[in-house]
Amino acid sequence: MPLVLRFAARSDVGRVRSKNDDSAYAGLHLAVVADGMGGHVGGDVASASTVLDLAVLDATGYPDPSTVLPDEIQNANLILNDLVHASPKLAGMGTTCTALLLAGETLHLAHIGDSRAYRLKDGSFEQVSVDHTFVQRLVDEGRLDPAEAESHPHKNVLMRVLGDVDASPELDISALPAAPGERWLLCSDGLTAVVSPTTIEQKLRHRRDLQAIADELVDLTLAGGAPDNVTVVVLEVAESTAEEAAVPPRAQLSDEALAAATPAETGPVSGSLLREDLESRPHVLVGAAAQATDTGQIPIVTRRSTQKRAATLLTGAGATESDTAPPLDPLAASAASELIGGSRPADPGADDPGRGDTGERVADHPARRRRSVFIPVFTALLALIFAVVLTWGYLWTQTQYYVGSHEGRVAIYNGVSQRLGPITLSHLDTETSVLLDDLPSYTRQRVESGLPARDLEHAQEIVADLENSVTPAPPPTPRPSGSPSPGGTDGATRTATPSGSPSPEPPTSPSPSGGAG
Repeated sequence: MPLVLRFAARSDVGRVRSKNDDSAYAGLHLAVVADGMGGHVGGDVASASTVLDLAVLDATGYPDPSTVLPDEIQNANLILNDLVHASPKLAGMGTTCTALLLAGETLHLAHIGDSRAYRLKDGSFEQVSVDHTFVQRLVDEGRLDPAEAESHPHKNVLMRVLGDVDASPELDISALPAAPGERWLLCSDGLTAVVSPTTIEQKLRHRRDLQAIADELVDLTLAGGAPDNVTVVVLEVAESTAEEAAVPPRAQLSDEALAAATPAETGPVSGSLLREDLESRPHVLVGAAAQATDTGQIPIVTRRSTQKRAATLLTGAGATESDTAPPLDPLAASAASELIGGSRPADPGADDPGRGDTGERVADHPARRRRSVFIPVFTALLALIFAVVLTWGYLWTQTQYYVGSHEGRVAIYNGVSQRLGPITLSHLDTETSVLLDDLPSYTRQRVESGLPARDLEHAQEIVADLENSVTPAPPPTPRPSGSPSPGGTDGATRTATPSGSPSPEPPTSPSPSGGAG
């Protein structure tokens, strides 16, 4: 039988925070944890938007599952940029993202930030994800003992996140073989700031009920003071039941949900569209994402992202007329063939296949003459429409930009990275000094396949981020000042530095306004 995920989840605002900036989703094939940052505005929006955008991936049958998750996370990052442009008060918001997609017998992991993924398999317990923090970089470079990392005063300084701080964030991606019985735990750093990995391992090993594991870990965090939001998703790989292996029925969307698929240019999207989609399959949704769908305050305010979600849902929103139409009647099929082809099939019993039952030539019949005029006119009209559409489409492509490669270097192109037969739909705009060989492997592959940009300015921003990621300078040794409380439980600021940029001098007196949920 195919493999699926058994799942449980819980999220809590904690003892100190006033709102929950964490979001999580878990289903039969997908699990996501996102920990938002941005202070009193933005953190919950960033995490909820990311989780709700990824939730649609909870399905099977992807032609290339290895690219589905990272590509959709990059798209979620673009949506966060759109949100900031639509509402400047959200500037600086961001979110971590740790996601698992089960495809066949492989688990695909995509990760950015300091949320974590733990795995218990064949008796071995390990942390699979790597924190993208300033402190973890010091540990990786041998400049800080791992035992000191958890109590370091700047452990909340993030080096990589989704959000408007980076036009093209670098993800950690991996593919791992899945086996029935193995267990995973995804969590925000609100759990690991209070509960040790040893305790997490004990719960995963000895408790059979997944929901009990999630509840006990959150309760332990609350008992330990819970200075941050805490979110836990517990998973177990298992063989599917016959019902789970069956193709899910198409979602029957209500009139309200269908109306939400065509919103105004801007404004919040009705929660009915997402609620009815989510209700069509087993899942659990917690944190800011659950609150957004319950209240209808969906943090997706751009028309593009709404249309994308609507298109995904409407392709499976119920049978169309073509799905239920009866087979074409043979007589009607013959008439259709006559209209399209301009001739009637010959009567096999007739002496002259060119004559009708009355003996007159078919070509001399008035109806035949009308058809002989209609067909060339109709064909000419189709050719004209095709030419207009082709011309308009080509002109549209010349308003687009993307970042690609040219002779081993990063370059900006005007157009789209496709060809139409012998016609090239783009041309070189700017060749940069950034060498492809200097880029990380995954980033280089994405550049070679083409990174779409909204406009020339956005393309230049992407190039700048790529240039910064080439040779990052080692971060200076932090100079702690003051006497921050151990573990950052005083609500220390979480800041983010664009991927690959030189390590910043850590803040010596973090302000409390940017804590992550």
